[in-house]
Amino acid sequence: MKQSPAQNPLSPETFAAEAGVSRETLDRLRIYAAQLVKWTKAINLVAPNTLPDLWRRHFLDSAQLYPLAADAPGPWLDLGSGAGFPGLVIAAMGRQVTLIESDIRKATFLRETARQMDVPAIVRAERIEAVEPASLAVPAVISARALASLAELLDLAAPFMGPDTLLLFPKGRQAEDELTLARESWTIDHVEMIPSRSDPAGRIIRLKGLCRK
Repeated sequence: MKQSPAQNPLSPETFAAEAGVSRETLDRLRIYAAQLVKWTKAINLVAPNTLPDLWRRHFLDSAQLYPLAADAPGPWLDLGSGAGFPGLVIAAMGRQVTLIESDIRKATFLRETARQMDVPAIVRAERIEAVEPASLAVPAVISARALASLAELLDLAAPFMGPDTLLLFPKGRQAEDELTLARESWTIDHVEMIPSRSDPAGRIIRLKGLCRK
């Protein structure tokens, strides 16, 4: 994600005001931020040049998904969670989230950070394709950030979906092109392209009702 050179780094307090989170949630995210900085020195969690503005680049980018799923209460599934975005931020905001991450070191980071934050998160250290859908509750929401193209994400998400599952995928400036390509293989009943609050060029693809052509 490109950052405008005119933007100053977002402070935790400004993030909290923009995202509308409680003091308790902010305290949990402060723990997350400290863990992220500490662990990124040892393993490749996020690009180091994003850390000076992590409250915008990672936390606000993730937290903005929370209100978009207000009409989809229930379990949340985050695919290819990496450093925990958006899944661990969503868990900090109070949703029950299962995070799937195949990299053992990243999964260890996620488990330890979730433990320190005391959030309702379950980490599955497996490849997405290897997870048996029956081993999970049908998710109300599925998310993924910086994982794959939209067409590939729909292939990964489809086995876990129920008829009312909501999909939320933050994307960059190629979002429209990815949607056009995905529609070659999928019929989508409802789709919205929502401007990102953290990246002027970004869009959040919000969709429901998926059927393979």
